[in-house]
Amino acid sequence: MPKNRKIVIIDGQGGRMGSQLIESLKKDLPEDCRIYAIGTNSIATAAMLKAGAHYGATGENPVVVNTGNADIVAGPIGILAADALLGEVTADMAAAVGRSPAEKVLLPVNKCRNHVVGVGDLNLAVLIQEAKAYILSLLA
Repeated sequence: MPKNRKIVIIDGQGGRMGSQLIESLKKDLPEDCRIYAIGTNSIATAAMLKAGAHYGATGENPVVVNTGNADIVAGPIGILAADALLGEVTADMAAAVGRSPAEKVLLPVNKCRNHVVGVGDLNLAVLIQEAKAYILSLLA
């Protein structure tokens, strides 16, 4: 993976999942990595910035622009599904995430009528630690 690596974390609602992932990653993130917090709403963006993201933006166009040149894209699995997160994910957002050349780290939250079988019913803390470990392994 190249230097000056770009990690895009996308979240919606109140930004809780994205914030927890950012807080966890910041402790062990290599110096050359930058976290871009992209919220589907301004509350989610603000929460992720408060958690320590380097940059933040809100809405559809920032998702489209920033996933195009990201090294890693992380967030709830709903970022791949149009109308997920209570309608906050647009079809263009979902398509941009899906088309991104980045490695995608998706947390299997079984909500919004999308259920991922085979992963059990893990709590958010466990999912965050698993996502962090995988992201850090990609950066090593």
